[in-house]
Amino acid sequence: MTNTDPSTRLGGILSQTVFIRGSNVPFRELTATDARARADELRAATGWGPTARVAPVALAWAELARTLEQTATPVVGDLDAELLVKLAPRLWIVPPGGSML
Repeated sequence: MTNTDPSTRLGGILSQTVFIRGSNVPFRELTATDARARADELRAATGWGPTARVAPVALAWAELARTLEQTATPVVGDLDAELLVKLAPRLWIVPPGGSML
């Protein structure tokens, strides 16, 4: 049975690391600039065939960057828990479907 309570899942999501700025950074510490850089990096890697699957992930990172900018939120960890739980699979912070691969 999986726990769907956003506050319970949030800790694991926020502690996941993302390789950015030359090192592994906890997701909770990412800024709008970081999210925009990840979106740009993934968009550049998008092509046809298997790499076409990267396009929705790039769009999700761009959405995260816009959300941080529009809400003037300094870091991901300050965003709403429900929003982060919803976005995490789309960002590939957690595997889609929530299962660990």
